[in-house]
Amino acid sequence: MNNRITTLFNVKYPLVQAGMIWASGWRLAAAASNAGALGIIGAGSMYPEVLREHIRKCQAATDNPFGVNVPMLYPDIDKIMDIIVTEGVKIVFTSAGNPKTWTPFLKSHGITVVHVVSSVKFALKAQEAGVDAVVAEGFEAGGHNGREETTTFALIPMVRERLEIPLIAAGGIATGRGMLAAMVLGADGVQVGSRFVASEEASSHEAFKQMVVDAGEGETQLTLKELAPVRLLKNKFFDDVQALYQKGATKDDLKALLGRARAKKGMFEGDLEEGELEIGQVSGLIHEIKPAAAIVEEFIADFVHAQKEVAAFQIHP
Repeated sequence: MNNRITTLFNVKYPLVQAGMIWASGWRLAAAASNAGALGIIGAGSMYPEVLREHIRKCQAATDNPFGVNVPMLYPDIDKIMDIIVTEGVKIVFTSAGNPKTWTPFLKSHGITVVHVVSSVKFALKAQEAGVDAVVAEGFEAGGHNGREETTTFALIPMVRERLEIPLIAAGGIATGRGMLAAMVLGADGVQVGSRFVASEEASSHEAFKQMVVDAGEGETQLTLKELAPVRLLKNKFFDDVQALYQKGATKDDLKALLGRARAKKGMFEGDLEEGELEIGQVSGLIHEIKPAAAIVEEFIADFVHAQKEVAAFQIHP
């Protein structure tokens, strides 16, 4: 399965395990990379020295390429970028900020740079900034999301129409069938988050993983758009947010309710009532916690099976 993404990252499959806060530590990244995908360490929930430790452990656990995802709103981003360079990381995914800020620095150190966007406009800005590839993430995705609410099915062909560099689709992809659909729409590969949350190697709390597995259709919703749009599983905290909106909540009201470490409380510590539980709509398709290698294997088998089904379709003009 060779294409622009496998060539860019030197991986077996055009499949990226997303860098998610409180879920994507070195164990998950190494397991995904060892299985032929591109594993990603999520730096968003790590202090600089914790990230250094995860990078070193990942390097010891896999000989295959892996990357680091860096949300650019991170307060210690200078230290994070210095660690990435000094520890010899070869691939960086940036998000939540202007790609012009760090792309030249990373490229000057020979690092492959990918930027995450949610619109055609920002995909083109990322290309202008000199990134090597773009992740276009649809409204279905978990975690921080686009205010435009453009779905993956609409976003990918619109970005493909305008973009020249490699395109990775994200949002609502949890099966090989979904991977094939995204690539038919114009993506060169896919980035998968929610499915890997429910993996044995994910650092997220077991109670959160089980809640993801148990979730059905309609049990997530995008909210907190005034701060940073995020898709959450519905729980007591989500209900508290909705109640605040009904009272005409201001930004300050929402910030006060959110407080500090709300995502850590939910996804890492397993407080399913008061925690912020970020996950994609596609959680309704996730029914089992599995090793990351089994998830990758299942993706590719499903992709190949769907390819054969599509090849059998006959349309006569």
